[in-house]
Amino acid sequence: MGTVWRATDQLLNRQVAVKELHPDGGAPATAALREARAVAQFKHPHVIVVHDVVEQDGRSYIVMELVEGGSLADRLRGSGPVDAPEAARIGIALLGALSTAHRQGVLHRDLKPANVLLEEGTGRVVLTDFGIAQLPGSTTISEDGAFVGSPEYTSPERMQGAAAGPESDLWSLGALLCAALSGESPFHRDSLGGVLHAVVTDEIRPPQAAEPLLPVVRGLLERDPGRRLAADEAHELLRAYVSTGSTPVAPRHYTPTERVAVTKPAGRPRTRAALIAAGLVVVLGGAGAATAVLLSGGDEGGGRAQAAAGGPSTATVTASSPAEPGPPGPTVTVTRSSATRSGEPTPTPVGTAPAGYRHLRDPDGFSLTVPAGFVRTTDDRRVFYVSPDGAFRLGIRLQQSVSGGPLGVMSNAHANGPSTNRGYRNGKVVATTHQGHEAALWEFSWSGFSAAEGPRHTYDECWDENGTMYDVWVSAPVARLDEAKRHFDTALDSFTPAA
Repeated sequence: MGTVWRATDQLLNRQVAVKELHPDGGAPATAALREARAVAQFKHPHVIVVHDVVEQDGRSYIVMELVEGGSLADRLRGSGPVDAPEAARIGIALLGALSTAHRQGVLHRDLKPANVLLEEGTGRVVLTDFGIAQLPGSTTISEDGAFVGSPEYTSPERMQGAAAGPESDLWSLGALLCAALSGESPFHRDSLGGVLHAVVTDEIRPPQAAEPLLPVVRGLLERDPGRRLAADEAHELLRAYVSTGSTPVAPRHYTPTERVAVTKPAGRPRTRAALIAAGLVVVLGGAGAATAVLLSGGDEGGGRAQAAAGGPSTATVTASSPAEPGPPGPTVTVTRSSATRSGEPTPTPVGTAPAGYRHLRDPDGFSLTVPAGFVRTTDDRRVFYVSPDGAFRLGIRLQQSVSGGPLGVMSNAHANGPSTNRGYRNGKVVATTHQGHEAALWEFSWSGFSAAEGPRHTYDECWDENGTMYDVWVSAPVARLDEAKRHFDTALDSFTPAA
């Protein structure tokens, strides 16, 4: 949005920073005043100080304090990631700045390493660049029709065009902490479509380096803003870590797991903003019969399908990245339970299970047997049971049956395997049955979530039962396939659909 110059205030004989605003739709003064007014609403030691706004030769300039030192982004590029105590210190400073801004009704909306300065000598953390801040009662840049911000650090609700509050800045802080500890945002991908998909729908996997601050990171990266860790809670946890040097424990009233129930109301198209966020392009064609649009399941399994209903016109959906399609007709929407942070339902053990396993009833209604110690988590579409070390991942997905059946879904997932699973190889799909129901088995190897973690193998079975398509899969390191197959067979044999 501008170029920042080192300058001399000749009247007061001091060094300052001068931000020259690039023309913004022919109204640079408006952008300058917006930023200056945002910062003028409050004062905080970790927020840049704005001295003045001036105009010359039709250009606007913001005169600010000069912070001697580079940005956090500069430090990450030059010296690599910071350690956990330093990340916690930066997080505490930014939480103080954001909390003060939020109390004045100001949202930053572009929190990222490039907008965090680190002063040489003092180590002072300074939040800057409020150029797209939102002020009470003001029209924001994004409302003028253009998305402004940094997608890797932008909250899901903003990506989807929903109303965004202070919680959106806290999501950005969670992504920033991951970047500070590992060198890059957990939502970094090779394309904009990939970034949007990662933020809105992919499973969130904080880097290994974030382990010391994991309760804070996971709490801030909750997709549901209502369940996101609050600023005072995050501050409390980071302070505890700085004081004790041990992994903080989440407050008792906060549970970072959400229950997601999938419902399928007919004829509810997605909004334009949601389509853009999912990386989808919708092209309306002539009248015709209902069309099934099949897409692969994403990062490790869970092939899926979505029906596009016919009518006066049909919709053909093309995805630039793996994403849940949303054409006119039956769509999938997420309905969250009304459970509070302290009242989140947990899986209920039922019946008996083999040694080393437990048979339980999941909050979403189905029952199955999982290895003892596996922890339940969810995203907006799937339920996971994950081993304590993260090596084994058992996934379950329920959706409406579609034209083409399990074999069609799995065949399409296999065809899209190279684009949805890094290093996809040795994939195969075979028709089979599950307890007398039509089914398909998809099996493949891939390069895994990261080079450090290594290659993985996935077993994935999908079947139709009473109008519902069930999908169960297990993903594991290739060196532990015997255990993976045992977990997979045990889950399938014990699976009982929701009543």
